[in-house]
Amino acid sequence: MGDARIVADRERGAAQRAAAFAVWYLRVVTFLNFLSAVWVSFGQDLRRHNTENYFTPYLLTAGFASGVFTMFLAITMRRRKRAAWILNLVLSGLFLLLFAFALAFPEIRRYPQNWISCILTAAFVASLVVGRREFYAKGDRSNPKLAAAVAIGGLLVTSLLAAFLVTVTNQAHDAHRSTFLDRWRYGVLRLVSVAADDSRFPGITTPNWVNVTINVLSTLLILAVFYAAFRSRRAVDPLTEDDERRLRALLDRYGDRDSLGYFALRREKSAVWSPTGKAAVVYRVLGGVSLASGDPIGDLEAWPGAIEPWLAEAREHGWIPAVMGASEEAGTVYARHGLDALELGDEAIVETAEFTLDGRAMRTVRQAYNRVKRAGYEVRIRRHQDIPADEMAYLLKRADDWRDGATERGFSMALGRLGHPDDGQCMMLECTDGDGELRAVLSFVPWGPNGLSLDLMRRDRDSENGLMEFMVIELLNRAQEIQITQVSLNFAMFRSVFERGARLGAGPVLRLWRSLLSFFSRWWQIESLYRANAKYRPIWEPRFLLFEKSADLLRIGVASARAEGFLEAPGLPKWLHRKHLESHG
Repeated sequence: MGDARIVADRERGAAQRAAAFAVWYLRVVTFLNFLSAVWVSFGQDLRRHNTENYFTPYLLTAGFASGVFTMFLAITMRRRKRAAWILNLVLSGLFLLLFAFALAFPEIRRYPQNWISCILTAAFVASLVVGRREFYAKGDRSNPKLAAAVAIGGLLVTSLLAAFLVTVTNQAHDAHRSTFLDRWRYGVLRLVSVAADDSRFPGITTPNWVNVTINVLSTLLILAVFYAAFRSRRAVDPLTEDDERRLRALLDRYGDRDSLGYFALRREKSAVWSPTGKAAVVYRVLGGVSLASGDPIGDLEAWPGAIEPWLAEAREHGWIPAVMGASEEAGTVYARHGLDALELGDEAIVETAEFTLDGRAMRTVRQAYNRVKRAGYEVRIRRHQDIPADEMAYLLKRADDWRDGATERGFSMALGRLGHPDDGQCMMLECTDGDGELRAVLSFVPWGPNGLSLDLMRRDRDSENGLMEFMVIELLNRAQEIQITQVSLNFAMFRSVFERGARLGAGPVLRLWRSLLSFFSRWWQIESLYRANAKYRPIWEPRFLLFEKSADLLRIGVASARAEGFLEAPGLPKWLHRKHLESHG
C-alpha cells in the first residue's frame, strides 16, 4: 500500500515537472519571438536559421504575430486547458515528424543546429506526453462552433477591410489595371505575411504601414479565434428551487453566523454542496473566475466538505477560484485549502443596545438628526410581508425612479430583487416628508433571527440632506420595538488606510496610499462610505479577498467589478453568444 502510494507520488511529480517544462518552453519561445521583432539583427539571424536547409525548434519564429501566438498558448497551457494541450501535441508532433524526415537528408543533418532543434522539439513533445494528466481543464462545449463562427466571420471582415485599405491607399500609377478581386487577393496575402511576393499584382502599390496594419488585423483575428476555442466554460446552472429551499433551511439554522449569508440567495449564483448537505459554497463564474461571496453557508464543521468540491470544479474547468468579502473565520478555513488572503476593508456593524446619540462625539450626528426631524420627516418600519401589494408596487416604482444609473449594482452585499414575495422577512423603511410624500426607502435583509443587513438605499435627490442618516438612526432607536439586536451597514473598502493614514506619525507610503485612494474616491466614493459609516461608531469587522496566486489578482479584480456592476461585461457580438449558438446549432 505504501509502495503504491510512493510510486503514485513519483508519477504525479514527474507529470507536474513535465507540464512545467512545456509551459516554460513556450514562455522562452515567446520571449525570443518578441525579442527578434524589436532587435533587428537578431530577428534577421533567426529568419536566416529557419530557411533552406536550416530549421528552428517548435514555434521559434521571429515576429510579433508569432510572439502573440506562443504567448497565448503559454497562458492557456499554464491554466491547464485540455484543448491547448491537444493543439500543441498535434502541431509539435507533426513538426517532430517533419524534422525527423528532414534529417534523413545529408545536406540537412550536417548542421548541428538542426539536431538541436529536433532534440528540443522532441523534448517538448515528450513533456506533453508525460504531463498529459496535468492538462485537465475543460472548455465550454460551444467553443468549437464559436471558434468556427469567429474564424469565418472574422476572415470575411478582415479581408474586406484589407481590400478597402488597399483600394484607398493604392499609389500605383497604373492602378486601373487592378480589379477589386485583385485588391482583395492582395489584402488576403498581406494577412498571411508582410513579406509575401506581390509581383503577381500589377497596378497595386501600397505604403508599408498599410501592409503592417493588415498583418496586425490577422494577428487580432488569430487571438479572437484562440480565445473562442480555449475559453473556459462561461456559465453554470443557477440556483434551482431545491437549492434555494436548502439554503433557506441552512440560513434559518446558521444565518446569524454571517451578515452576508442571505445574499447567497441571489438567483444568478450557483451552489456547490458538501456531501452531507450541511454546507454550501455559493459562487458565480465571470471572465474565467469562480467568484464566491461571503462565508460558506451552513455548519462550520461541514465547510471543508463544500470548499473542496468547489475548488475541484474550478480546476476541472480552468477557472480561477476566488472569494470576495469573506470573514476572518472563513478566511482561516479557506487558507487551509491553499488560498491566500488580502484584506479588502471593514464591514460596519452596530450593536443596537450600545448605540446612543448622547455625548460630545455624536454632537454633529445628533444635530443633523434633529434638523431632519424638525422638518417633519417620519419613518415607517415594516416587514415586506406586511406591506400590501399595491403599496409595495408604489414603493418599487419610486425606488426605480431614484436609481442612479441603468445598472443594478451588487453581488456580495446586495440581493438584487426588491419586493420579491419570497423575501417577506426583509425589512422596509419608508421615509415621508411633512406633506406625507415618500422621499426615501431603505431595505434590509435578515441576518439570523435578530439582525439586519443593509441591502438597498434609495432617496429623492430633492429631499432634505442627511435623510439616510436620519432613517438609520430611527431604525437603531426603535430596534427594541422590532426585536433587532444588530445591524450591518455599508462595507468600507480600505478603511484602515484612511484611519491610520490620517494619524500623526503615519509613514510616507501609508500617506501616499491614502492620497491615492482619496483621489479615486471622487468617482467611487471610497472615503465617503467610510466616513458615512464611521459616524455611527460601529464595530469594524474585517473582510477579505481570497485567492490562489498573486498573478491572478488583476483578473479577479475585473471579475469582481463586473459582478458588482461597476464594469460592463465585455464580449463578442450578441449573434456569437453561447445561447445563440446553442439555439441555432
